[in-house]
Amino acid sequence: MAITITEKPDSRTSTTGVDRTVELLYIVRGTADDLAAKAALEAGVPATYDGLKLKNCEVKAAFVDETNPDACIWHGTANYSRAESQRTAPETGDSTFSFDTGGGTQHITQSIMTMGSYAPDGETAPDFKGAIGVHNDKVDGVDITLPVYNWAETHYLADAVVTGAYKGTLFSLTGRVNDDTFKGLDAGECLFLGASGSKRGDEDWEIAFRFAASPNKTNLTIGDITGINKKGWEYLWVRYADEVDGSAKALVKRPLAAYVEKVYEYGDLSQLGIGT
Repeated sequence: MAITITEKPDSRTSTTGVDRTVELLYIVRGTADDLAAKAALEAGVPATYDGLKLKNCEVKAAFVDETNPDACIWHGTANYSRAESQRTAPETGDSTFSFDTGGGTQHITQSIMTMGSYAPDGETAPDFKGAIGVHNDKVDGVDITLPVYNWAETHYLADAVVTGAYKGTLFSLTGRVNDDTFKGLDAGECLFLGASGSKRGDEDWEIAFRFAASPNKTNLTIGDITGINKKGWEYLWVRYADEVDGSAKALVKRPLAAYVEKVYEYGDLSQLGIGT
């Protein structure tokens, strides 16, 4: 009697999702040899099922009689799953994104607003116009968390694109701020932190681009100084001077002038070649 395989009624157990699977169950008859039973199962089941590839086959003895192979019964299982290439390999031109809003820190010497000041009965607390941590000869300030949006984009670029000149462009734009609208951010808000990449075989490059965003601010007020405009990655600092507070009858530190400094060069981030 030839070896036969028959699918069982309780076959075709399946799962869904990215790593979905299917399990086909069989009865194998006609041999007392486990290797022959497994070979017959592998040859008799579909190579693919529901878009999935055959991963492996296994057999388990149910009844084996060496003297009567035709009476032998084996339980067979064919397992199907997505191929590794189907799950993970992006194609040239694809891209992926990740982000966090953990923010950055900055040392500031000036508050947005003084919410309260207190002094003993009969006395008046000196008005420092928002200066923080004022001592006789200095303003200590405080470290705060600023709204900084960090994100990374991984792009798969053709080998012909990633030339020596292109790598030089990545180098020259690192540490530069966008001089025009980029990724929905106004000029001055996006800082290019750099890129890292590796070649995938002979076809393309996997390159991760890292950025940080900080919002532009307009019409800021510091003490009695108004109308201050500052782009996201410019640096604002305050000069303080001694002044007499007549109400408190005390010498205080107050903002004398505010300065907005350019600390990053601007650049054309469209030259990165990943869209704007």
